[in-house]
Formats: sequence, structure tokens, C-alpha cells
Amino acid sequence: MAIKKIGTQTVKFDSPPIITGTSSTVGPKEGEGPLSQYFDVILKDDLYGEKSWELAESKMLRETAKLAVENANRKLSDMEYMFSGDLLNQLMSASFAARDLAIPFFGLYGACSTMTQSLSLGAMIIDGGYADNLIALTSSHFSSAERQFRFPLEHGNQRKLTAQWTVTGAGAAVVSSLGDGPQIDYVTTGKVVDLGIKDINNMGAAMAPAAADTIVKHFEDTGLPTNYYDLILTGDLGQIGKEITEELVLDKGYNILKNYNDCGLLIFDNGAQDTHAGGSGCGCSATVFCGYIYKEMMKRNLNKILLISTGALMSVTSSQQGESIPGIAHAVSIINQGS
Repeated sequence: MAIKKIGTQTVKFDSPPIITGTSSTVGPKEGEGPLSQYFDVILKDDLYGEKSWELAESKMLRETAKLAVENANRKLSDMEYMFSGDLLNQLMSASFAARDLAIPFFGLYGACSTMTQSLSLGAMIIDGGYADNLIALTSSHFSSAERQFRFPLEHGNQRKLTAQWTVTGAGAAVVSSLGDGPQIDYVTTGKVVDLGIKDINNMGAAMAPAAADTIVKHFEDTGLPTNYYDLILTGDLGQIGKEITEELVLDKGYNILKNYNDCGLLIFDNGAQDTHAGGSGCGCSATVFCGYIYKEMMKRNLNKILLISTGALMSVTSSQQGESIPGIAHAVSIINQGS
């Protein structure tokens, strides 16, 4: 019997897993943004001493994992599982990092929803009694993502105003059965939602319906009021997707206008840094949570967070075949112990 299941899509943990440490690494552009003081490592160049952007992304993920484990006062040998993914074909960044870290590895593809997908599955493993310590992490890189999904950078094409800037960054969180830090109380697993958007330069509009669906389902399943959380934070919808999400959630009877924001709007100064509609990519919610949010929670400036990482599940092949862009969003409720 699924005794920990509430409603149709949510799990409530009996022994809430604890996020005992995090780490975040970002590229130079992200390091010039409004959250620069919260990141553990800011790269001086986006090649990170490697021969390619893809290898740089994998190195960024590997080194971020090591630092998160150190920040959690653990050792790599304590990590019983690694839940990770990225945007590249065959999870290149995560797989190569896992090869070097030698941690039992679950490779995940949730596109930009991968941070909360990894936290969700990791929390279930911990609460289920299958491990005491594991690491959940993900990454993205502007240059590797552009090369795979859009245009060669050398092309110098003009980006539409609806487009977002893929974050160069990696975030990692150590999830444990015991320790100090915020705990994971609920996870709400999203469904794939597709309302027919085909424009790869308007990811916010493609992902917003999935984000709204998961947010509404979380509150339906838990019965919590929307003001229960200090902050409801989507992963990388940007300005356009955020506005659509607000409207869709309000249409269902839930008002989140006072405590809702988006990681893609926090990580960059869109006007000054010319990022158009905001930030995107797996690394967007990963670095904002593992950097800014986690540190503010540890200071108790924030105590109750609902993090909803959002992903667009298209591929190069599906886009070339004229398919629409399916969206997915997973929600994780993260609460300071004693709040």
C-alpha cells in the first residue's frame, strides 16, 4: 500500500530527508549578475581549462559535486548514489562526471527540470531507507546547449526577444537521513503537458502550462494555502513564462502573485546583461537553489520554499520533424527544521 502518497501526484515523507550541504559553480556572465555573492565558484572563462565546452561542463559538474560533499562535512566515499543529468546527448556531462567520481549513478533526463527530479528521487531513496547519503546535481552550459539545440555560435544569429540565455552553471545538493539543514517534506511529480508551442525561441511559453499544472496539483494534494511558502520559485520560465504561469494558476483559483518568482529572472539583470526574457537551462534552478536559496535558508531569511524546476522535453530530432514542445515540472517542498 502506498502509505506515503497523498492526493494523486504528491508524496509526504515520514522521515523528511535533509539537505546537509550544497555547492554552486557559474560562468563569467552569471558571476556578473545580481546573485554573484551567493555562488561558491565563478569561472574566469567558460572553457574552464578544457578543450571543449562539453568537457568544461562535465568538469564543472564534477568539481561542484566534490565541493558540495565537502560543504556537507561528508566524504565522496559516503555518497551511496548520484542522481544527475544535463541537456547533452547521452547525458555526456553527468556520465563523464560519474565516471570520475566513481559513485553509483542514476542518469536522469528531465531537461531543465532535472534539479528537482534528482532531489525528488533522492529524497524517496533516503526516506525509503535505501541510503543515508547521496548527491543530487545537474548542469548546463550556454555554448554546449546552443551548439546542440540551436545554431553554431560562429553563426552570430540574432536572438528573438522571447529567447532566454542558457545558464552556464552547475548545482549540487547532498541529501542525508541525518544532519543539519533544510528538510524535504513533500515532492509533487509533474505530468507532461503540451499545448502545442513549437517555437524553440519561446521556451517560457512552452513550459508554463506544465509549471502551472504542478503548482495547482501540489496545493490540491497537500491542502496547504499558497501563503504557506515564503517563496514559490519556478526553474527557468523567464518573464514570459512567469506571467503565463501566474494567469494559469489564478484561473484555477490559486493566487501566487505575492510570493512567486522565477530563477530565470533572479540570476541575470535582463536589461543590463541583454538576456532578453531571462535565464534558462538545467543550471538555472540548480545554481539559484544551491547558491542563493540554500544560503538564505541557512540564515533563516527564508524558511519555507516550493521549488518547481521546469523542463522542455524536445530534442533536435523532434524540432526538425515539426513536433511541438512537451513541458514537465516537478515540485519539491523544502522547509527549515523547526519552522
